[in-house]
Amino acid sequence: MTLSAGIWVFDLTGSPGIAALTGLCVYAPTLAAPWLGALVDRLPRRPLMIWTDLLLAAIMLTLLTVTSAREAWLIYAVLLARGVSYVLIDAGETAILPSALPPGRLGDVNGWRTSAQEGMKLVAPLAGAGLYAWAGPTPVVLLAAAMPLLTAACYALVRLRPPTTHPEVAVRSRRGEIREGLRALFGNPAVRVPVLVAAVAIGLSGLTNAGILAQVVHGLHLPATRLGVLSAAQGAGSIVSGMLAGRLLARRGPAVIAAVGALVFAAGCLASSLPWWPSMIAGSVLGGIGLVWALIAGMTAVQTETPDHLLGRVGATSTTVMFGPVAVAIPLGAAAVQLGPSVPLLTAAALILPVALLTLAGGRRPAAATAS
Repeated sequence: MTLSAGIWVFDLTGSPGIAALTGLCVYAPTLAAPWLGALVDRLPRRPLMIWTDLLLAAIMLTLLTVTSAREAWLIYAVLLARGVSYVLIDAGETAILPSALPPGRLGDVNGWRTSAQEGMKLVAPLAGAGLYAWAGPTPVVLLAAAMPLLTAACYALVRLRPPTTHPEVAVRSRRGEIREGLRALFGNPAVRVPVLVAAVAIGLSGLTNAGILAQVVHGLHLPATRLGVLSAAQGAGSIVSGMLAGRLLARRGPAVIAAVGALVFAAGCLASSLPWWPSMIAGSVLGGIGLVWALIAGMTAVQTETPDHLLGRVGATSTTVMFGPVAVAIPLGAAAVQLGPSVPLLTAAALILPVALLTLAGGRRPAAATAS
């Protein structure tokens, strides 16, 4: 739906910059993630995730009323609701996984889970772009509304161990003190470093959105639906990186893997900056590999280093740190693309490289990773 929404807005408005802003609505709610994460810690996590998906399915159906540019605002509103649901569900998944898995398996399962999620880019964007090109937005909307219903059913099937939090700690956690979550996130270098490196890479990926669209449409004079091919290529890279992530994390630790992922993503930005279709495909593959390594490293560090009663708010706060910058980078990229399609892509690579190299130069394998 996210890719199709951008194409949809582009068809309605004719502006790549305005179309790229659809991604802003998906990522903007991550700025409120610390508060939404506290909500996850206060309420029963599984029911909250199920009801969030059910409500999202109903909201998606309102897009069936969009018929002209005057109703384009509704696309942004629905994507904003999608962004809120993403924060709640991501925090809920981060919090319940340690209750379903032994600590030593979290890295592997995070990798497999991310491969499955990102690997859907091999199917979903092509299906969405193909459906949109063939029959318009209606079948895309209906399919996007059906998926949350399926995930709600899957959440109901997950087997969880009873919580082991001490009663006094549980009471304290329900007071929703954001500062306690911030201390758990930023006070521990084993969590802070990989999360911040991932934040740089993922955040700057938002800078590239308008550049990639403009490179396809204006640089190569191809239809906007070709973005589906690039998303599929990114999904292929994501599958490979996700399957390897658990093994790499066990050997090198989250900080190093996050830095390596950032370097690979920077290489993908450089490849995508070239107005050559094979190079853009290669850049998308590298982007999928790098971003997933950085994301899994940050996510696994949070899960293995955070007390259970704080997992909701720390997981959500880490989501803000890692994805919140995207909300700022997307409009900056939409403005920078006026200088040329390659400008935001080259800028992203130039900003990522020193952060990744400095992390690798001073990085050490955390003791927690060694113990696991």
